[in-house]
Amino acid sequence: MATQIDTAQREIVLVEDAHIRPMMGNQVLESLPSRHIPYSLVDPYILVHEAEVKVDPNQEAQDTTHPHRGFDNLWYAITGSSSTGHSTGPGGAFERARLDEGSLLFIRTGRGVLHAEGIGDDERREGKVTSMRGLLFWVNLARKDKNVEPYAKVVQPDQVPISEDGDATIRVLVGAGSKVELGTPGVILDVQLPKGGTVNIPVQAGFNGFVHMLDGEASFGSNRSRAKRGQIAVLGPGGVLAVEEAQPGTRFVLMAGKPYGEQPIYNGPYVD
Repeated sequence: MATQIDTAQREIVLVEDAHIRPMMGNQVLESLPSRHIPYSLVDPYILVHEAEVKVDPNQEAQDTTHPHRGFDNLWYAITGSSSTGHSTGPGGAFERARLDEGSLLFIRTGRGVLHAEGIGDDERREGKVTSMRGLLFWVNLARKDKNVEPYAKVVQPDQVPISEDGDATIRVLVGAGSKVELGTPGVILDVQLPKGGTVNIPVQAGFNGFVHMLDGEASFGSNRSRAKRGQIAVLGPGGVLAVEEAQPGTRFVLMAGKPYGEQPIYNGPYVD
């Protein structure tokens, strides 16, 4: 029996400005969590932070090491590069990772991990002044999976599938062909429209989804809601997201996934 594909266009049910949150010496653009967006609309996505991390070897290093558990932690290098560490080695030893532009760090925090140890220390030792514009997102794990063994992997830029669709270039961070698998079926796409224009993106029916705007401005959904840099646009039901009238240089990350239907229990850096 042939699989039916839902071609109904999704509406945008809400567009909201991300707010600025001071954190670890940075001004972080936080689109999730939001007191105006019910978790049921974005489940399994818990947190989305965008920030620029700067490293200057002439300035004193800042210890940003902190613990996490109970979710998948992903850090995407939009531009620039930086290094970091996490306690996913043998016996909880720290492992170092460098994120170059276009690379993705995936950490399944599971039953517990230390994260963000020595951000930029590799560059500092090399005497380099560097910066990285990064996007950090937390994706929930099912309650039954929250005590799994933590692990980490870095997906290099040349390991990320890239395709052309309509006027867009789409990089698949999570989804078909990706090296990263979430605890629930999902997609995370970096969508760029360098000359503006239009694109129609399939988003599986039954998935929650939203757009985090990185640059530019465009109309989204069947109701043609405008969203611009620094905003989040939450999707309604359907099978396709229409993007129209994008300004040149428009770029956004589309995140969608099958909801768990479980209400997370927040405890600082832990999600139980």
